[in-house]
Amino acid sequence: MRHRSVADLMTPTAVAVQPGTPFKEIARLLDEYGITAVPVVDEANRPVGVVSEADLLRRHTAKDGPSTAEAMMSSPVVVARPSWTAVEAARLMERHRVKRLPVVDADGTLIGVLSRSDLLQLFLRRDRAIQEEILEDVVTRILGLSPASLHIDVAEGRVTLSGTLPRRSIAPIFLRLCEDVDGVVEVVDRLSYEDETAAAAAAKAAGAGAHEARVAREGTPGHGDQTAHGGQAAL
Repeated sequence: MRHRSVADLMTPTAVAVQPGTPFKEIARLLDEYGITAVPVVDEANRPVGVVSEADLLRRHTAKDGPSTAEAMMSSPVVVARPSWTAVEAARLMERHRVKRLPVVDADGTLIGVLSRSDLLQLFLRRDRAIQEEILEDVVTRILGLSPASLHIDVAEGRVTLSGTLPRRSIAPIFLRLCEDVDGVVEVVDRLSYEDETAAAAAAKAAGAGAHEARVAREGTPGHGDQTAHGGQAAL
């Protein structure tokens, strides 16, 4: 099972500015590209900060000091790596309360930008693709189960699992693996289990056998009274 990475989701051609880029040029770039922030890079194209819409508004309101990217940017910059999973990037965004992450290579060079809207693409995966990944990767390859015994229904990212698992102990692993599939928003458990079905059948059979044995020992209820009554009549 392969999670989509930052490299899969990021915008590879990043809009960036230099430390000396003026206020109006930054505002124009944000408007032209429909973005909310832009990375600031040095001569080696390494991110040194980020200028956001909030930074521009703050400087416009204060009206003091130089209005260059270097003066307005937030630093140090929080970056992501292309090999990270979408979950790792999302957690970093949440931790630092940012909406966009510059993506850098092993040398620290800017190679793209990942935004929250890019991450939302995960939840636009086709239901059919999610279903196929669960059946082929989770059920068959990882758990080694027969797809014929299970039914996977996916609607708008909501996965409903039904059918029969060999053992209940497999269920927590199965559910967690399904939840980890990219694009899954919820997993509904409607599974049954062969070990519990067999145990219930054995218990039922044992109960029936005990009942038959008790009847055989004690006789049919009321049968002894009928015999005694018949004997009195004969006298």
